[in-house]
Amino acid sequence: MKTAMFVAALMAAAPASAQDTAAPAPAQPAPAADAAPASDAKFNLDTPLQDIVADEKGKAVIEKHFPGMIALPEYEMFKAISLTQLQPYSNGKITDEMLAATAKDLAEIK
Repeated sequence: MKTAMFVAALMAAAPASAQDTAAPAPAQPAPAADAAPASDAKFNLDTPLQDIVADEKGKAVIEKHFPGMIALPEYEMFKAISLTQLQPYSNGKITDEMLAATAKDLAEIK
């Protein structure tokens, strides 16, 4: 399955802090409040990755929180979905905390 291949690649590219957690986080989307705290934000956790990465500031946020993700060959398979949609396939490697930090940085992009 292509998604399983991506998840394996994502796990290899995930930051060490995400891999060091004792127990995986439940595979559920972050609360909507974390996704878009400001109504004038350009991006949120429900924005397709390809749209975020097309913006220089958005790309920097993704690289900061998920280093190497967009360089993966599998990126082409998942770029049209959002981080919220991707989280359940990450086997707990994309945590709610990671999404909250990403959402905060994305919300600063106007």
